[in-house]
Amino acid sequence: MYHQPVLKNRRTLLERAEKFISDAYFTDCNLRGRLYGESYPLESLSQFMSPKRITLMEAQTQSFTPYNVGDTFGPTWWTCWFKATLNIPECWRGKEVHVLWESDGEAMVWRDGQAVQGLTKEGEKTSYILSDCLTDKEPHSVTIYVEMACNGLFGAGNGSMIAPPDPNRKFSVQKAELVIFNREVRELMTDFEMLIDIVKELGEGEQRSYQALFTVNEMVNVSDPTDPSSFSGARSLAQKFFSQHNGQSQHTVHAMGHCHIDSAWLWPYEETIRKCARSWVTVIHLMKKNPDFVFTCSQAQQFEWVKCWYPGLFSEVQQYIKAGRFIPVGGTWVEMDGNLPSGESMVRQFLEGQLFFEQEFGMRCKEFWLPDTFGYSAQLPQIMQGCGISNFLTQKLSWNLVNTFPHNTFFWEGLDGSKVLTHFPPGNSYETKGKVEDLVKTVKQNKDKGRANHSVMLFGFGDGGGGPTQLMLDRLKRVQDTDGLPKIRMSSPDTFFSQLWADSHLLCTWAGELFLELHNGTYTTQAQIKRGNRQCETLLHDIEIASSLALCQDTTFQYPVGRLRELWRLLLLNQFHDVIPGSCIEMVVEDALRYYEDIRRRGAALLQDSLSALVSKGDATGVFNSLSWERFEVIQIQDGPSNELALVQVPSIGVNLIQETKPATPVCVTVQEDGSVLMENGIIRTVVKKDGTMASLHLISANREALSVGCCGNQFVMFDDVPMYWDAWDVMDYHLQTRRPVVEVVQPAHVLSSHELRGSVSFTLRISDKSTVTQEIVMDAMCPYIKFNTQVNWAESHKFLKVEFPVRVHSPNATYEIQFGHLQRPTHRNTSWDWARFEVWGHKWADLSEHNFGVALLNDCKYGYSVFKNTMTLSLLRAPKAPDANADMGCHHFTYAIMPHAGTFQDAAVIQCAYNLNFPLRLTPCSSDLALWSAFSISPAAVILETVKQAEGRKGALVVRMYEAYGGGVTATLHTTLPIREAWHCDLLEQTDTTQPACVTADGIILHFTPFQVRSLLLIFETASHQVKSGTS
Repeated sequence: MYHQPVLKNRRTLLERAEKFISDAYFTDCNLRGRLYGESYPLESLSQFMSPKRITLMEAQTQSFTPYNVGDTFGPTWWTCWFKATLNIPECWRGKEVHVLWESDGEAMVWRDGQAVQGLTKEGEKTSYILSDCLTDKEPHSVTIYVEMACNGLFGAGNGSMIAPPDPNRKFSVQKAELVIFNREVRELMTDFEMLIDIVKELGEGEQRSYQALFTVNEMVNVSDPTDPSSFSGARSLAQKFFSQHNGQSQHTVHAMGHCHIDSAWLWPYEETIRKCARSWVTVIHLMKKNPDFVFTCSQAQQFEWVKCWYPGLFSEVQQYIKAGRFIPVGGTWVEMDGNLPSGESMVRQFLEGQLFFEQEFGMRCKEFWLPDTFGYSAQLPQIMQGCGISNFLTQKLSWNLVNTFPHNTFFWEGLDGSKVLTHFPPGNSYETKGKVEDLVKTVKQNKDKGRANHSVMLFGFGDGGGGPTQLMLDRLKRVQDTDGLPKIRMSSPDTFFSQLWADSHLLCTWAGELFLELHNGTYTTQAQIKRGNRQCETLLHDIEIASSLALCQDTTFQYPVGRLRELWRLLLLNQFHDVIPGSCIEMVVEDALRYYEDIRRRGAALLQDSLSALVSKGDATGVFNSLSWERFEVIQIQDGPSNELALVQVPSIGVNLIQETKPATPVCVTVQEDGSVLMENGIIRTVVKKDGTMASLHLISANREALSVGCCGNQFVMFDDVPMYWDAWDVMDYHLQTRRPVVEVVQPAHVLSSHELRGSVSFTLRISDKSTVTQEIVMDAMCPYIKFNTQVNWAESHKFLKVEFPVRVHSPNATYEIQFGHLQRPTHRNTSWDWARFEVWGHKWADLSEHNFGVALLNDCKYGYSVFKNTMTLSLLRAPKAPDANADMGCHHFTYAIMPHAGTFQDAAVIQCAYNLNFPLRLTPCSSDLALWSAFSISPAAVILETVKQAEGRKGALVVRMYEAYGGGVTATLHTTLPIREAWHCDLLEQTDTTQPACVTADGIILHFTPFQVRSLLLIFETASHQVKSGTS
């Protein structure tokens, strides 16, 4: 009797099984070659090209011309519409019939006026199912339209993914035909694939790997690709293996469908709208066939786009949201950058997002969802908690270049002590494919073994969209409880985090920022975007405050709710994590700058309307101060007489007339014998050398020199800036070894103006044969800092421009402003965690202080800093060439300032000075009898009043937001001259706590703050107007 040999050679058995389902080898006789049966040509195929993205209704009215498979079309970013007429053969009755469509680009299938299927080779979606089982009742003659975007899933990079797009790329359709799809072949192939992967991923050291090996070998033995009746035997062997279950202690993977879609990146905003539709319509199709399938989806902006452009699809999405299967997550307008937006912008991300989700779907998100941004501010936990969110999911810190982050599941403690439960999926991805490899990684890479026995696995094509496929769902279903692998549970974020909370007593806590040790060039790249963001944040702040005051002063004034929301949403959109960082293509940059210009133009009109309503009209000039402290500053009068400067005194959040005021000490500018210029104003004294550097910076009251011995301040320096790959994203530590001072003088320092209120010195340096910098150094009367108004004509390639101030201060830590507060980072490089922060981010200021003395560096639109030992450096401009070949080329304007101070930076009002630099006093025509008037003030100075706005959905009520800025507990008093009737504490979503009325006294509203705490009040005011127009207060 013949005995079948038992073979034990691992390599041959494994490779035998792999070749049995290979799409490259032996397809004439293997299983893969039987995936498709008969094919049949399309009845007709015609095309129409459009340079714009148009609707189906518009496309249907166009003239189509015949198209032959293989013909090219384009160019990049155009749209090719195809009209396909199909006649299904009668003999295919009972078969599963597909349109097989393989092409370049991304496509949407339209049938009977509805979007029905997304197609893309890169996303493994190359067929549209016409019928699961063809019957006589189904139409055999069908017309479909295919909307083909002339770009790939990841744009159209010329030679590499992140290269600038090739504007002239051509595209083609390689296959367009009717086919019979053999579903039983696909099912058996999936069994084979999962078993083969178990063999490979578990490895030679695991018994279960060998069990899978011998099972899959026996399946090959019993399978005859030409005889489908043999498949059931092979599938039974696979099912026997898959149904051998885990023990109770096995790790549980919570699988969630996901489709991370960058709102703009290597493609423009407009294309993202279609990416959402292509991805989501495919998700809806999968949900109809897979009742357990759950899908998570972030970014309210994308829901709003689909609502506007694809109302039928949006209606279906609403139904599945109601069923708990299509789950909005994140709670924000977009997945914003985690570093650069202001604190108020971050609040508005949640406010706009959560209000949209509540209005459209009747729910709010319980988790913050930000898997792909370049670091996470230490104030995010407090902002999350203030918006009703206690859970956070991301994974980006797995990209750290130097240090491995020690946790996957932990509590994250923010700057103020707020905590959120945080999870980094151990698979280190937000776009797994449901493979065995992903499952094994999830278990092996879990850094909290023994503390957390549950993890998330997000599956679906991402970044450029695409989302889950049926094959991914089939893979996960095969091994949902298979010995040797973790248990798999199709789950939701709420279910997952509830499980974590239930067993969270052993979890560790990470305090402070989550700093990404990579992509720190994004603090500087695309400087015009950074400038637009800061200026528009400032403008919207001022519009809201002026409009709020006008609302209380003029009963006819209408708060511009709708127009402000439009402008805020544009600003929030540009804070997406590939736009404000500058890591996007040139088309996106152009869109972003156009949006900023739109905000500036429309915002200026809104600001003027509100100021006109706030003060009576006349021929005099008034000054509006939007900040919560009195300001005594030199301003330039735009339409004044020959004397264009004035020293003005303006109360906190109020107005005053411009009145002639003399400074306590006039500014004095003197040219010295060696050509240097001496400038002083009674507070500081500086000497500017002919090359524009500062030879001395002296704080007069403390009799302290601020600059290091033998060193000069305001030293421009250039660096070579060639990263390893991510051009717009990364600046590497080795760039610091290429430092070269900018020393060539084109025009030496000379006095530009010498006035008792303002003195200025100007000079020009040549950076290279392509670039120059011209600067005006400005000293104002009664101002504790020196401003550097800078213009750079920049035409470099892979260079980095910075400015240095070596100061006479010794401290192991420097302090940087972040959202609603500040934090410290080391000035040394003792450990790898320290030197990985060679380039860090901050907002309006950074400070280096020792006991009783320090120096602050302020700016009006920069975010990149470095403080090493005693040298303070501000990053100014980069010149990457991908993905935008023209990034940062052109003329740049920006201002920074240097401020020596006695005592602490808190006592020296560094924070307030940085605000002053960024928030200009606003001029407005008014009557000559305008009286000095202040709407709000707050004491002590440690508390900053950040925002005043009309309450959401409530006329006659204002929201006032404040934060403790110095880092200590304090009791503060908010004073107001507005006719307030009631005051209530509220959260960041403006929900009031009716059990917590604010403590209102004759002196004001009493508030208690813990360090860096953000607090909001809802103020309900009397309906009677409280006039100041006539000059009464």
